[in-house]
Amino acid sequence: MTAPSEGPQPPTAAEEQAGPPAEDRAAQTAADDTAADGETADGGAEAESASEDGQPASGTAETGAPGTTDGEEAAKLSEAEAELAAQRELRARIEQRKAEKEGPIESGTKLSGQTADLLAAVRAVESGEKPSGAFFDSPRSGEASAAATAPRRPAPGPTEPVRPQVPGPQTGRRAAAPETVEAVRSVLVEGGAPETLTAQVADSLGEQAAGMLRENPWQLLSVPGVRPEQADGFARALLGDECGPGDERRTAALVTWQLERAALLGHTALESSAVRSALAERSVPDPDEALQQVIAEGAVLVFQDGLPQEGTADGEAEAEAAPGDEAAEQTVPVLLGLDRYALAEESLADSLARLAKTGADARWEAAEPTDLVRAVAAGGLVTHTGGEASRAEPAGLAEAATALGLRAVVAVHSEDGGRRLGGAVTVSGLLAGTEGPGRDRDGAFALDLLVVLDAPQLDVETAAMLVESMPDGGRLVLSGDPGLLASAGAGRVFGDLLAARVCPQIASRTPDPGPIGELVSGIGIGELSQVEAPGKEVVIVPVRDAGEAVHRTVQLVADSVPRAIGVPPADTQVITVGHGGAAGTRALNAALKQRLNPGPGRFGGFDPGDRVAYVPSPGRTRPGTVVSADTEGLHLDCAGAAVVVPKEQVESAVRHGWAMTAHQATGMRWPAAVVVLPGDAAQGLSRPWVYTAFSRGERHLSVVHGVDQALPRAVAEIPTQERTTRLRPLLEGLLAPTP
Repeated sequence: MTAPSEGPQPPTAAEEQAGPPAEDRAAQTAADDTAADGETADGGAEAESASEDGQPASGTAETGAPGTTDGEEAAKLSEAEAELAAQRELRARIEQRKAEKEGPIESGTKLSGQTADLLAAVRAVESGEKPSGAFFDSPRSGEASAAATAPRRPAPGPTEPVRPQVPGPQTGRRAAAPETVEAVRSVLVEGGAPETLTAQVADSLGEQAAGMLRENPWQLLSVPGVRPEQADGFARALLGDECGPGDERRTAALVTWQLERAALLGHTALESSAVRSALAERSVPDPDEALQQVIAEGAVLVFQDGLPQEGTADGEAEAEAAPGDEAAEQTVPVLLGLDRYALAEESLADSLARLAKTGADARWEAAEPTDLVRAVAAGGLVTHTGGEASRAEPAGLAEAATALGLRAVVAVHSEDGGRRLGGAVTVSGLLAGTEGPGRDRDGAFALDLLVVLDAPQLDVETAAMLVESMPDGGRLVLSGDPGLLASAGAGRVFGDLLAARVCPQIASRTPDPGPIGELVSGIGIGELSQVEAPGKEVVIVPVRDAGEAVHRTVQLVADSVPRAIGVPPADTQVITVGHGGAAGTRALNAALKQRLNPGPGRFGGFDPGDRVAYVPSPGRTRPGTVVSADTEGLHLDCAGAAVVVPKEQVESAVRHGWAMTAHQATGMRWPAAVVVLPGDAAQGLSRPWVYTAFSRGERHLSVVHGVDQALPRAVAEIPTQERTTRLRPLLEGLLAPTP
């Protein structure tokens, strides 16, 4: 990429030495056991990592077995604490469902059909009624194409919406009871693990944490940042001679750990061959038998979806896993998944199919017959694709619906998206009931049309809750730019729905304007070309090393962009590949704080006026400013909303926010953006990453360029990294693809 001109250049300087060797930012398979700085880059539809996808790493002390020091590993996954808490809650619900003997399964609204069949299969294996091999006959493997969705509640009438009470300033989750904390500390000390893990263990495992660890020391693996070798050392200290590599408790914990790591990279399932290989690498004596035992106990679920795929190396092994099963003799990938993602994908597929089968609605006949109006009038599920400028089209559809007397809501990924589109609500606020129309007496949204912008940011669990809440007869439009990075959480909802072609797809013809729009449009088709930028809308600033990249970034934000473009530092966002490295978010934020808001960091490293990135839940980033701190915690101003982050969560949930990763910045835009590409960032680049980062600036884009030919090569040759998901074959089994 060549620059039309360097525009507002700061003076060249390289006062700092280049940082450590380049981190391996390439996307990892879920079987990988290492990650640089606790972060993995995304290669396209990929997640930049648990730490990068809007999820700050914690400064938690080392997590290790006796004699092991691993401070960075402890930080690696601490931002997933909220997700693990949600997992415990989901598992409790699953256990309640398993206890029910007959009838539909309650989940806000009722689950039935294939989702109920899935849970029934789990119960059958656990009770011994069916062998574990029965799982290899997936309920979706072929016959589901003729299956009809179960009847659902009638379309709601004009009843008064049920609206939960809106909470006050946000606070985090409640800390564990003192007696729980003390009991956990005692067990950790006995096993030789650091006491600094106490709060994390108590939070992750709950009130019975101490007893659970004594009964099964490998439960320590459920704590973010703990690695298998560390859990093994802890188990040896507690169990002594009873501890062995083939222990069934160890195998189950390793499989779950592997699948949880895969979810952090966006996968909802893994091929069984990859899981077996990972068990073999961990010295499990008989990986095949161990995996079958884990399946038989219901710790993981097994699926065979879709048609046989040529060249799948796993076919022979899968035939051995289910002898006598003709279907298993075919070369069909066998997938393993955790129940939480299986339930979510099954429920999402059923709910999307229900909407797609919704018939025409005559009430739309009075509207101006645009492509979107015709599609929505004909059926209940529509996708819409396009860039930033195209957001006006689905927003206009909502306005047309309102003019017809219909109840329409537009939902976006972030508060900033709502700012750019007046009247929109956030997806999180809609689900929580704090924004939007509330719900009817059946628990469905009290609306006729829901338009969801930023649809690529929907992970499978969020999407399942959202779509299952749609009323019968309602219309759902999922709109977004497929060129952007996929969701930070597990799943590839928008991409899978587009690929399945089971509903009308409306592609916008509205291009993004100006030099930035022209540049980004080219990137979307794999071309990185020079664009004319007479107003210095696009500026390339070459650098030699990471030290110079940091120096020039500070100069751009503090001096050059305000002077030449007229955008103040508060409206300029720095975007880089990862948190670590000599020019990652940590180094950049430290330099920007020193220049823009120097201070001692007396509030846990923060001072009033600091820009921060607050992560209330995995994958969701809220930019804010530090106001103050007291015994309650750190007080933030997030787009005018008062937020209190409890002091015990500040370290894991709040980062300085002058610089963010591309995943953190997705769904938001600023008047100016400075994208920093030091030499050690080359392996983390892909077309979706560049597309996302370069499109965050509304008026101006500066590129601090130190990756040479790696940038055009990434745009041309690294279009995406696939995620292993089940939604597409599930949808194709329920609905015939649309030509």
